[in-house]
Amino acid sequence: MNIKIKSASGRLPQYETEGSAGLDLRASIDETIRLKPMERKLIPTGIFIELPQGFEAQVRARSGLSIRHGISMANGVGTIDSDYRGEIKVLLINMGDKEFEIRDGDRIAQLVIAKYERIEWEETKNLSETRRGSGGFGHTGI
Repeated sequence: MNIKIKSASGRLPQYETEGSAGLDLRASIDETIRLKPMERKLIPTGIFIELPQGFEAQVRARSGLSIRHGISMANGVGTIDSDYRGEIKVLLINMGDKEFEIRDGDRIAQLVIAKYERIEWEETKNLSETRRGSGGFGHTGI
């Protein structure tokens, strides 16, 4: 699949290994950004994409930054819709106890392209029965 992309920095997101599902997104900034503990900031990537209808781009945290430094995404997973043409930015939060520096070109998140289905609601008064039923959080135990 080919996806149109513009890059302000000339760097394109890329897969780091043969089996990677996510492409690494890099910071595209003029000055180092310092992220204090519990602080969140929107980090520009300099990337603009044109997704085909029926696809989304999911922006996800990098596990290495999370485990080593407590850096995560404040919104969990970001969704980029097929009709969005603005710059991709990443909302990072420092959940760690030390200030974290982000420099130009640092890998800050990953981008996963996913197909989705649009639905139409079929309103009903009854849903089919399942073994699980309405069992929610923790219903199967530890």
